[in-house]
Amino acid sequence: MMWFFRGEHVMSHMSHTSFASFTHAAQQAQQWVNELATDLCWSEPSAYRLLKTVLHAVRDWLSPAEMADLSAQLPVLIRGVFFEGWAPTAANACERKKRDFIVRVEASFGCDDEVDFDVAINAVFKLLDRHISHGEIIQVRNSMKKSLRELWPVD
Repeated sequence: MMWFFRGEHVMSHMSHTSFASFTHAAQQAQQWVNELATDLCWSEPSAYRLLKTVLHAVRDWLSPAEMADLSAQLPVLIRGVFFEGWAPTAANACERKKRDFIVRVEASFGCDDEVDFDVAINAVFKLLDRHISHGEIIQVRNSMKKSLRELWPVD
């Protein structure tokens, strides 16, 4: 449909472009969830829940500058998940040890005896490794305590 009345043609084109971008963003987010589900042999809803939980834990373990750098490399919809529920005024009071991180993920994900959270968290980190620049991954890893870095695979 092409309209030339009062610039509506341009608006129609912009709407189509915006929708195409939205569709692409949804496809990217779905790809991440699908990859994680495949890596863990989990359902997509469980993989999404894990991705969200681990991203929130990572977010809360990073300084605001590191958080901003990492989020800039996330697909648009995954970036929305990353920031969902974030309270910028909340202090990061945690000890930032590996066990604290795992306990945080377990508590947020929900206790599940079937889940090996070390393996699950490692799978999310591997997913990030595949999609985020190596330099940014190094910065994020280096900002974490050594014990927590053990969960993050090294190429």
